[in-house]
Amino acid sequence: MKNFFSNFFGRNHNPESIVSFDVLNSIYTYLYEEVNHFEFKMKGIHDTVAVNLYSFPTAFDYEEARNEMEKSGFKNAYEVLNELYKKIDIGPLSADQIEQGLEYDYIHIQFYSAPTPEMKQYVKHVLHNFIIFFCCTNSLETNDFRVLYSNSYFLNYTRALLETEPITVNEPKNDIQKIGFKELERVLQGMCQYLKIELPEGIVVPSQENLLPEIIEVTQETFQEFIRLVSRGNIEEKLLKKLSKKLLKNSTKEYYKMTEGHFDFFESIDCWNSDWKFDPEDAEYFISEMIGEALNFEYPEETYSHDLFPYIQSALGKYDLELMTYDTHGDNYLFFVANKKDVNRILELSEITKIEVNQL
Repeated sequence: MKNFFSNFFGRNHNPESIVSFDVLNSIYTYLYEEVNHFEFKMKGIHDTVAVNLYSFPTAFDYEEARNEMEKSGFKNAYEVLNELYKKIDIGPLSADQIEQGLEYDYIHIQFYSAPTPEMKQYVKHVLHNFIIFFCCTNSLETNDFRVLYSNSYFLNYTRALLETEPITVNEPKNDIQKIGFKELERVLQGMCQYLKIELPEGIVVPSQENLLPEIIEVTQETFQEFIRLVSRGNIEEKLLKKLSKKLLKNSTKEYYKMTEGHFDFFESIDCWNSDWKFDPEDAEYFISEMIGEALNFEYPEETYSHDLFPYIQSALGKYDLELMTYDTHGDNYLFFVANKKDVNRILELSEITKIEVNQL
């Protein structure tokens, strides 16, 4: 049931922004009338985008949630809701309103983005959670919304919800929020494409392309393109055909067998299998071997391993090259050097072929 409360301050309204009441309300209508949960894949987003419609108190009416609320110092879900309303300047529910037992809905949007450059050495993806509450501003009808945000995992859902912070989408407070808020615009556009929601006139969309992935048949030619790019074309045609055929056959095997095949593939081309700990001298030697000329780069004293990446990338950038790695899911790297202009396509083919490669 769409029961929302009054907002104390001005309306959240930018007629050109896709992060708008009209767009979010259309998504809410789909969730309320069709299904209360859906997931979809879109270009440039790791894994899937998850969208849920939850309501107070129904979504918190089970033993684990009740225990979480009690540990957090709340007697019931309405008290949790009032705590959240307080954060986003929405008027609290009175005792009489709580007594009526009405439901108060919200939308939870969850997706991953690339990390900030400083975080890349520690994580490959950053989780973003956007909690959308609807409200009334200078009106008796629902015409506005407020947003809570977190980039933490919701392992204890109630506690994580209470730890969210109020945000204004066009005013990020740090680099992670800047990335997440920008991606939210793309995610909403992709969501509207997925749900076939027509955007209101005047909305400025963040992308002119179709954000939903096309169904692509993976063929031997797909693997050949991938091999050419990760080897920078330094591979004989006979070996190219042999490796691509092997990778295609390998792609139907169980996961651990498939990844063994990927490891063997990178070992057969020009790459550097390194322990996670390495010296700058090792990096200079092996990368020089891979690119066929001496690479020297400046770095601060006592700098090792992943802390060297910015200096390595800066030096390779002068050659329009970039260091990448196959994800071994272990304590080692399988480094290879790619042409900068091919990096985005390599990452696209990585998703298609399930050969996990990462930027550094």
